[in-house]
Amino acid sequence: MSHRDTKRLATRRPALLLAAIALLSTACAGAQTTMPHENVRHEGTWLQWPHSYTYGSTYRDRIESTWIEMTRSLVSGEKVHIVAYSASEQERIQNLLAEADIPLTNVTFVVQPTDDVWVRDNGPVFVYGPDHAMAIQSWGFNGWGGKQPYHLSAEVPAVVARELNMSKVDLSNYVVEGGAVETDGRGTFLATRSSILNPNRNPDVTEDQMDAVLAANLGVSNFIWLDGVRNADITDMHIDGFARFATSDTIATMSPADLNDWGLSSTDIQRLYAAKDANGTPYKFVQFPLTENNVVTSYGKDLGYKGSYVNFYVGNSVVLMPTYNDANDAVAKAALQRVFPDRVVVGIDVRNLYANGGMIHCVTQQQPEGSF
Repeated sequence: MSHRDTKRLATRRPALLLAAIALLSTACAGAQTTMPHENVRHEGTWLQWPHSYTYGSTYRDRIESTWIEMTRSLVSGEKVHIVAYSASEQERIQNLLAEADIPLTNVTFVVQPTDDVWVRDNGPVFVYGPDHAMAIQSWGFNGWGGKQPYHLSAEVPAVVARELNMSKVDLSNYVVEGGAVETDGRGTFLATRSSILNPNRNPDVTEDQMDAVLAANLGVSNFIWLDGVRNADITDMHIDGFARFATSDTIATMSPADLNDWGLSSTDIQRLYAAKDANGTPYKFVQFPLTENNVVTSYGKDLGYKGSYVNFYVGNSVVLMPTYNDANDAVAKAALQRVFPDRVVVGIDVRNLYANGGMIHCVTQQQPEGSF
């Protein structure tokens, strides 16, 4: 997610056709198809390993340590499934992990060329189907509205479905990145319009049509749409940068002042803090600070903006939290540990990754355990 633009190769689809697709999706999938909360027990976590084939070896070398430390932290509690660009890349990664004294017992590999590392956005979405069995959803991915190369990464869900011998639900008519979606696992959906209902993703889809598709395929009925801000960043303001369902009844976010600094309107801030679940119960809130200072990479580049701690990832035994070599790292870690007393909060340095557009949640994807 860094330096280059690609033209958006999107075909405009008539609204009536999309409405028909939405109704068909609803009829076929039904409300029994659900996306479980990130907190449910995982079979494993998916990572797309950095490589040099799109942006060069400097790009790879500056961020690769983040993947090593994520793998180190996760392997004791769950499997780590790594998407490697090639067989030679798989061997290189195995050697890296061995040199870091990370056991490979719980590490598996899938060889598939990718454009970049953002598996949350382009990777498989695991859901429980109407028969209670797990399936993989393959939503459309177009490089955040044609801003970056994407064709290789868009193939990852289909490849993973074949590797796992799981049924695949083709939702490629709708561009929905994983980082744009938050669900509480109990029927509530939280997102920004700017990152989903945007002409650069879904030019002919109305909000009602998108609601129908999301209801059918994620098991949600209560929609909390924030407006967000188009072009605020490469993602057009993904929700997982500033507001998350930490648990099914608690939203992790920032103070109103920090949300304003992040770029949210006062209307969005009020709407977020007034959020209620599908039963009409107000959510609890836990606030995390922004970094005290603007983030500076390990190679000395001042990014000119602050970092968020809300983009954490919940594993079976650990919670991976982004850190920035900042005074507020410890403040955020203590706050997150109070939310997850049964897991160990592990700080992962994301300064160099953040220079390219994302943090921990952006580069991880959970695979829930078995079926329910």
